[in-house]
Amino acid sequence: MGRFVALLYGVVAYVVFLAAFLYAIAFVGNVSMMQSIIGDVFALNSIDAGGASASLGTALLINIALLSIFAVQHSVMARPGFKEKWTKIVPEAVERSTYVLLASLALLLMFWQWRPMPDVVWSIGGIGATVLNTLFWVGWGLVLASTVLINHFDLFGLRQVFLNFKEQEYTDIGFRTPMFYKVVRHPIMLGFMIAFWAAPTMTQGHLAFALITTIYMLVGIQLEERDMVGVFGDTYRQYQKDVNMLIPIPKMGGGGDAPAVSTPEPMATVPEPMVAPEPVAAAPEPVAAAPEPIAEAPEPVAAEPESKVSGVDDPSAGPDVSGQEATATTPPESDAGMDDPSVPEPGVVLGADDDEDDSPTPATET
Repeated sequence: MGRFVALLYGVVAYVVFLAAFLYAIAFVGNVSMMQSIIGDVFALNSIDAGGASASLGTALLINIALLSIFAVQHSVMARPGFKEKWTKIVPEAVERSTYVLLASLALLLMFWQWRPMPDVVWSIGGIGATVLNTLFWVGWGLVLASTVLINHFDLFGLRQVFLNFKEQEYTDIGFRTPMFYKVVRHPIMLGFMIAFWAAPTMTQGHLAFALITTIYMLVGIQLEERDMVGVFGDTYRQYQKDVNMLIPIPKMGGGGDAPAVSTPEPMATVPEPMVAPEPVAAAPEPVAAAPEPIAEAPEPVAAEPESKVSGVDDPSAGPDVSGQEATATTPPESDAGMDDPSVPEPGVVLGADDDEDDSPTPATET
């Protein structure tokens, strides 16, 4: 399917949905506005007027079948497993538009084939009727406003086909809880329920419609929330704990508040035994004092060269020192072979030293 064809298909699907949505308002509210606009070309039914007549039992069975067609299509095609298989047949860009189109056609079929059951169950007049009529429009307004809050055009497939037409990758809008979604988890369903039950005159047909659709929505919510938990995990589980499903009353002492209060307390007491770093900080003191003996050790090393300077091993000091000390320690045998005429005179000195030390060891060491 080409990009332009997909865009056109999505627009047509949205227009059909819009027509079905407006028709639903007129159908449930017994509003003759649409009939006056279109004229007598099409016989437009309402929940309590028009349509073929039938006995109560037959009408109830036909109406249940019509509602079931919509319910099965609307729920089955919304499941992730079905979408995965369905997108192998239809392009992914028009998957949502196809879902919207088929759901709208199922609604139009129900409006067309609905069998009225006009017997009155209750009738309220005066201010009560005014309140109920007001709630009827509030309910439909809540439905429409809630779709806008979570991205109306993404919900009904226009965003998908438009991004495909621009050759841009589709990105999921993610999990958000704007405005009404902070009060109830399903404001769209709540709006439908208000609109369906706010009837000053409740007939058997209207009561059957409101009751069956309410049961369907309660079941559908369970299926939807299971899918939401599968996608968003603990984020949605926490949302379930913090926000009611349909009743717009804040939860008192909900499960989401308890962890925020109780959990930090034990965590704050755990670090107390870890004050032990004080001895760790004091331990480096002996390490800092240890270098002192290392600094004193070089003194004997520096003293050794002094003895070597006065010894024979130092070639630079030999000419000046060896003439005195060497003659005082060297025995006559080591100098007997030398032709120096001055040798006999130092021998007298050696003779004087021999009285103190007769050992020839210094000559051998030299």
